[in-house]
Amino acid sequence: MPLHPKLNDITQRIIERSRERRGAYMAQMDAAAQQGPRRGHLSCSNLAHAYAAMGDDKPTLVADQAPNIGVITAYNDMLSAHQPYATYPDMIREIARDVGGTMQVAGGVPAMCDGVTQGQTGMELSLFSRDVIALSAGVGLSHNAFDSAMYLGICDKIVPGLVMAAATFGYIPGVFVPAGPMVSGLPNDEKAKVRQKFATGEIDRDALMEAEMASYHGPGTCTFYGTANSNQMLMEIMGLHLPGASFVNPNTPLRDALTRAATQRALQITALGNEYTPVSAVLDEKAFVNGIVGLMATGGSTNLVLHLPAMARAAGIILDLQDFADLSAITPLMAKVYPNGLADVNHFHAAGGLAYMIGDLLDAGLLHEDVTTIAGKGLSLYTKEPKLTEDGLTFVDGPGTSSNDKILRPSADPFNASGGLAQLSGNLGRGVIKISAVAPERHVIEAKARVFHDQNGVKAAFQAGEITEDTIFVVRFQGPKSNGMPELHGLTPSLAVLQDRGLKVALVTDGRMSGASGKVPAAIHVCPEAADGGPLALIQDGDMIRLDATAGTLECLTDLTGRTPATPDLSGNGTGVGRELFAMFRDTVGIAADGAAVVVK
Repeated sequence: MPLHPKLNDITQRIIERSRERRGAYMAQMDAAAQQGPRRGHLSCSNLAHAYAAMGDDKPTLVADQAPNIGVITAYNDMLSAHQPYATYPDMIREIARDVGGTMQVAGGVPAMCDGVTQGQTGMELSLFSRDVIALSAGVGLSHNAFDSAMYLGICDKIVPGLVMAAATFGYIPGVFVPAGPMVSGLPNDEKAKVRQKFATGEIDRDALMEAEMASYHGPGTCTFYGTANSNQMLMEIMGLHLPGASFVNPNTPLRDALTRAATQRALQITALGNEYTPVSAVLDEKAFVNGIVGLMATGGSTNLVLHLPAMARAAGIILDLQDFADLSAITPLMAKVYPNGLADVNHFHAAGGLAYMIGDLLDAGLLHEDVTTIAGKGLSLYTKEPKLTEDGLTFVDGPGTSSNDKILRPSADPFNASGGLAQLSGNLGRGVIKISAVAPERHVIEAKARVFHDQNGVKAAFQAGEITEDTIFVVRFQGPKSNGMPELHGLTPSLAVLQDRGLKVALVTDGRMSGASGKVPAAIHVCPEAADGGPLALIQDGDMIRLDATAGTLECLTDLTGRTPATPDLSGNGTGVGRELFAMFRDTVGIAADGAAVVVK
């Protein structure tokens, strides 16, 4: 199938925009690659320090003829998604030995759970943790002792931070290794109903806790299609996972077989062999376009609209919000996974999953096939799916049809003609809105503003019964410079209740929403943010605001001329729960449209 002409045009636009930056990046990567394997530049004293504790692996390491893998791990046992990684280093080490290689844990990176910090002060460190992860991985890889790297990470900020590091060390091959989603528990729509009942006082905390524990109940990624599972889709469609690796459950024979195969592949693609595949060759402009198309086709998390530009800049590529909007316009929504539907990621995978979706989009000319992946040349490799047979792991042709068209549909007969993400711009700034789960009659909201400086104020007004008319909630001073840009997912139950009562409501904020949010219209990531001179600082209660996702506009209909910007006291944002350590991040962070990054500008 010929490439969709608009897909080609958008890709060429990104290539032209990025030409100078990408050229400088690739020159740097090529120069580093020409120096040969990293360990060849270390002195005997350097190497002795690196190998001192390696026991029986010392002779192989000293011989310097076998590839050495550096593992960057985000393991901790508080995150259900990362708890399975506890056993991975030993498994990877044994597999490497079996095929004549070696492995060392190069370093660990932090991994916070947004589910734990949601609505809490710790959430103000969440976005910045992405850049800390990139820095931490960089420290681990800086020992210069590795021929390839394996990255163990899954959740919200962890994968983007690891990609930023992998791109920075782009002359080293890198394989991303997932652990898979937990098996299905309490359906996500039932969980959401329980939360709304708790918000209105219909049930007590014990009932809420019982429902939450039935939903988040075991090892693995949360099963809704939020940021963590959007990350996994991205790593597969961008060629950094093995085909079909994303959504295989933890602690299963197939999951272990895929980890073994990932280790073997990490050893095969080093510069010591004939299949040298550095990360810089995988993460090109076409790979990022494929990633955005995948995000739109699956109705993925809006958090990736922040992360992808930061990831791309680390690889010398400049993405713009217009690229997301234009790709969304030509990409059909093929999946209905909660919060866009009732199914979870296990159901999506069983219906045909990424193998079916990638094959269909390739046939429709909506993905670049001519890309480099860790599995080899061509994205068509990712139309295969892994199977465990008597002969071991094998990759077979994926399904040619969906087994459940209520969850996964062909691009020719999609749930929606577009991916459901729109850019918004107007006299209130520039932001994005995800409308794949928003009813069409709510794509345009015009109402009076109610202004708040934190989400607790919104909840208090709701609980006091103050919201009795159509309202656009302006929650400002929630951007990266103000307080680290926390997610405002805690607003979802209250706003959903108001919407269910028949009111037209929407959110306008310079903050973020969770990847699990969806049914309430939300103009998010608005920049410039209020603390950086943005017009949201001028809004007052009662101003008329129009959010038009169809036209792509965000306007205050009230004349703002001559107003003095609000100047709230943000001094309390700098202390408590570690916020003192992140003052430099708040002072130097970039704008949301460019990825709200500190370490990559």
